[in-house]
Amino acid sequence: MATTTSSSSSSSSSSSSSSPLSSWREGMSSDNIKGLCLALSSSFFIGASFIVKKKGLKKAGSSGLRAGSGGYSYLYEPLWWVGMITMIVGEIANFAAYAFAPAILVTPLGALSIIISAALAHIILRERLHLFGILGCVLCVVGSTTIVLHAPQEREIESVREVWDLAMEPAFLFYAALIITAAFVLIFHFIPLYGQTHILVYIGVCSLIGSLSVMSVKALGIAIKLTLSGMNQLIYPQTWAFTLVVVVCVLTQMNYLNKALDTFNTAVVSPIYYTMFTTLTILASVIMFKDWDRQSPTQVITEICGFVTILSGTFLLHKTKDMTDGHGMQSSLSSVRLSKHSEEDAQDDVEGIPLTLRRQESMRDS
Repeated sequence: MATTTSSSSSSSSSSSSSSPLSSWREGMSSDNIKGLCLALSSSFFIGASFIVKKKGLKKAGSSGLRAGSGGYSYLYEPLWWVGMITMIVGEIANFAAYAFAPAILVTPLGALSIIISAALAHIILRERLHLFGILGCVLCVVGSTTIVLHAPQEREIESVREVWDLAMEPAFLFYAALIITAAFVLIFHFIPLYGQTHILVYIGVCSLIGSLSVMSVKALGIAIKLTLSGMNQLIYPQTWAFTLVVVVCVLTQMNYLNKALDTFNTAVVSPIYYTMFTTLTILASVIMFKDWDRQSPTQVITEICGFVTILSGTFLLHKTKDMTDGHGMQSSLSSVRLSKHSEEDAQDDVEGIPLTLRRQESMRDS
């Protein structure tokens, strides 16, 4: 009797202990796990590439003309090329991740590259990470973990023609038409008027076109995955149609992103672009692949909360990226005041009236 009780209790305890693992496995299919691993490796490679490239730029600048001054000596620096190759490997891993996992899982994990870059800059480049920056990193990790644990399973697709049929449904066609119309309005009407003064104009074009490029990248990735598994998808014209859309969208996206980076501060461009691009990409994936149709409202709300947490961490990390401690802030403020006074003194000297004489005259008049 005691043996039966103990065996039943042990079986119940084992079942209770294995229930979280089994539920996690149900939520994370093998394709999702592959996509997750590829997305994480992509974030690591891309985040590390910025540090390696910066080290290469510094090394090249010490022996030649700096890149910021128009020099190209970094092209002869092996360390810079290592960083460039590392970034290419990261982009390839990110491309492959979309073939295995839904965009709602892969796209938000791009924020992890910011964390890795900030952490490596703190360790290798001695660029101090502020306390609030560390908090931003923690928020990104928490939000990413929340999305990973509640991400929907990847849709089973056996041919690129299935993806084409999903793209031809009225809901996504309406979304694509709306996106293309908005992009054309921004390009031909708002950019000539407000492109140099309003940051949302350039970033809006990048984000709108970017959401379509991710859907095409995912379709092309699925076609390549199926082809490598033995089901040739290169014979279908849909594969080449998606390839053409990828090329056009990526070139457009890179063009206007470079314009935004050249016109506005990178610390402002990066978080705004990440927010708009990720939001529109998730929306496009929900419409085209119907990710949320296979989930409960609780899971959907949890994913949204995780995404908002990542956005909060990203903004906090970028906002405090160049912030130092209180003494550093006071010294920077004092330097600003000194530079302001020196500019006033220089202006007074240009006018031909010394500053001391003008102050004495003002005291006499009072």
